[in-house]
Amino acid sequence: MHGSQTNGMSREEILRALKNQKPSDFYVWDGKDEDDKPLTPKEMADGLLAYKKRGRPFSATTKEQIAIRLDPEVLDAFRKEGPGWQTRINDALKDWLKHH
Repeated sequence: MHGSQTNGMSREEILRALKNQKPSDFYVWDGKDEDDKPLTPKEMADGLLAYKKRGRPFSATTKEQIAIRLDPEVLDAFRKEGPGWQTRINDALKDWLKHH
């Protein structure tokens, strides 16, 4: 015997049954577990739209990625405020440029 047969059907019988299956017969929700409920067409469309919008948002201004060495106490001071510490460093440097 080749492979594992759990339902007694041959590969050809399974393929034939799948080809003859109507899309509405693919899955029937038993109504017990909301996590198993199939998506509505609107939910599917919304999910696909959200998937396409993933990633960094587009910005009109471009920034250049560099490598810079900073003293540990400088990094600690910015990082302790939480996420966005790199933006805060950038803002501090822009502020310094305005005054010098």
